[in-house]
Amino acid sequence: MSIKKDIIIRFGVAYAVAVLFALIIGYSAFSTIVGEGKFWRNLGSRYKIDSVIVKANRGNILACDGKLLASTIPSYTLYMDFKADGLVRDTLYKYIDSLSIALSNIYLDKTPSELKRHILAGYRSGKRWYKINNRKLSYTEKKEVEQFPLYRLGQNKGGYAWENQVKRKKPFGSLASRTIGDIYADYDKGGAYGLERKYDSYLRGKDGINSKQKIAGRFRAINDVDPEDGLDVKTTLDVNIQDITEAALLNKLMEVDADHGCAVIMETESGEIKGISNLQRRDDGSYTERENFAFNSVTEPGSTFKVASVMVALEDGVIDTSTTVDTENGIWDFKGTPLRDHNWDDGGYHVITVKQAIEYSSNIGVAKVIYENYKDKPSRFVDRLYEMKLNEPMDLEIPGSGKPHIKYTTASDWSGTSLAWMSFGYETQIPPIYMLTFYNAIANDGKMIKPILVKAICKDGVEKESFSTSVVNSSICSSTTLSKVKDMLIGVVENGTAKNVHSDNFLIAGKTGTAQVNYGRRGMQKSHQLTFCGFFPADDPKYTMIVVVWSPRKGYPSAGAISGGVFKEIAERVYAQSPLIHSDPFLVDDSLSKIPVTKDGNMQDLITVMDELDVPYALKENANEDALWAKSEMQFDKVFLKPRNVKQNYVPDVRGMGAKDAIYLLESLGLKVLMSGRGHVSQQSISPGNSFGKGEVIQIELK
Repeated sequence: MSIKKDIIIRFGVAYAVAVLFALIIGYSAFSTIVGEGKFWRNLGSRYKIDSVIVKANRGNILACDGKLLASTIPSYTLYMDFKADGLVRDTLYKYIDSLSIALSNIYLDKTPSELKRHILAGYRSGKRWYKINNRKLSYTEKKEVEQFPLYRLGQNKGGYAWENQVKRKKPFGSLASRTIGDIYADYDKGGAYGLERKYDSYLRGKDGINSKQKIAGRFRAINDVDPEDGLDVKTTLDVNIQDITEAALLNKLMEVDADHGCAVIMETESGEIKGISNLQRRDDGSYTERENFAFNSVTEPGSTFKVASVMVALEDGVIDTSTTVDTENGIWDFKGTPLRDHNWDDGGYHVITVKQAIEYSSNIGVAKVIYENYKDKPSRFVDRLYEMKLNEPMDLEIPGSGKPHIKYTTASDWSGTSLAWMSFGYETQIPPIYMLTFYNAIANDGKMIKPILVKAICKDGVEKESFSTSVVNSSICSSTTLSKVKDMLIGVVENGTAKNVHSDNFLIAGKTGTAQVNYGRRGMQKSHQLTFCGFFPADDPKYTMIVVVWSPRKGYPSAGAISGGVFKEIAERVYAQSPLIHSDPFLVDDSLSKIPVTKDGNMQDLITVMDELDVPYALKENANEDALWAKSEMQFDKVFLKPRNVKQNYVPDVRGMGAKDAIYLLESLGLKVLMSGRGHVSQQSISPGNSFGKGEVIQIELK
């Protein structure tokens, strides 16, 4: 036999054997899949549980210093799994008594005997998932329960199971709650409004996939795809400034029984919003955050718009601040329509300068100046407003934000009176946040910048992406015009309609604005929108702020007294603590060293102590010594006392009070108080102004 033939035979035998083995393997696989597949699949399912979605943790929303503003808190509902493989009857009955006793320390509404009967009833019912109690447990309580008798044997032998739920919590309660936003009741839908919605793609993270396999007799979780937790959103909000802003606005709204109001304070140079509050009156008289009026309210700005009108005329050189205008006796018959100044019933201002027209907020003064100089070219006036970018929409961070509207001369609703009426803030619509942006440009040496609410996206405390403000207009006017406008705004506070906003400690510049709402609509009750917008310290601006109050029911509707009063209170408290203004926070003025730190409390007690210690004090805002409770403010050379509003059936604001006074006040109203910490009250679990039921628990934290 030749060598070649021998090789062919050997190769043929090897090939035939390989083919035979392949046929055998193929037949075995086919018979297994077709004939025995169901058996093996059923057997495998006993050792592997199908993949399930592992929810990613939603990221946190943080204040500028890292304090939690919104966070996802897990909660757990306890069930018994009476069909767990390792749970046997003898084991259950062996531990049932000690388990019931332990559980009664968690579920205080049930006695050990009631819990025992409940568990055994579930066991006899044959149900697999049997709820032990409706109360949701925290993570710490969950870990404690897992060490109880029976349960410490593990889920399989102990026969327990958890239903995991998550809830979005806001540790600071209602502070900026409408701006922070919320998530849908269906957690998977994500953010519903506010920053929760705007930054939902960052916050929600990516879900993972998990399966369970039986290894060495126990099911173990296997992550097929690890979940990626959401990123944290760091805002520009300062908790202290936010607290000051909300408290000042709330107190004033309650005092004048207003329908709603908003206040926004931002850093002049950076555009970062440090505090924002939007409060609306409920039917029961309490206040809550329901709508973001600062961003969404598209209304006529009123007299705050006069500054823009005069700026146009100054920039065009058709007037100067010393230009005079005859406001007559406070009534000007303009094309058959009487135009009035606020003091028309006192005879008006007669001949005044343009500067005084702004300081006194003369409708006639501003309207005459603008009409006389632009009646033949009204488009020039509107073009100048457009050049300042007053009408330009900004991509703001609150979904659904309103946009400004300044109509052009070709608009269908432009009339012969439009130019004059626009000059003092009617027939235009500008949300408060846009008016704040304009005044901030005045304070910021003419540079108009977009307000921002978010400064960074973080992961585990490390910034992954940062944001800075963008420039809307590098210069709204010349430096000469800007200097004149600033001088007029200081004059409004020092000599004009906002004298009560004057501070003895620093310069404030700003403008009042009183606009009638529904002034031309039949069948609708007329009301007022009161605004004060300005900046401080006026000689070196650090903060710009706007306060708007709608429809006050009590007192005279004065923008200077109401909105300006809120502005001043916020400004003075922020000024006293701001590192932007005081570079060395430990540097204390000599005049302050003689004034002790006081807590809020009983009016008579405070007066008695200060009289005994010769501490100078003064009553503020028409306060009288008969008021039961008082707020105290340490201001440079004295302590100011003003009444603290306390209404039956509404939670009072006890922040700043000592423990004794706070507990006495709250419990006298019918609340049950839980207290932690030492010092004065810094936080309360139920926001001021909310209604409550007798015996309801309120937690106060002292620092």
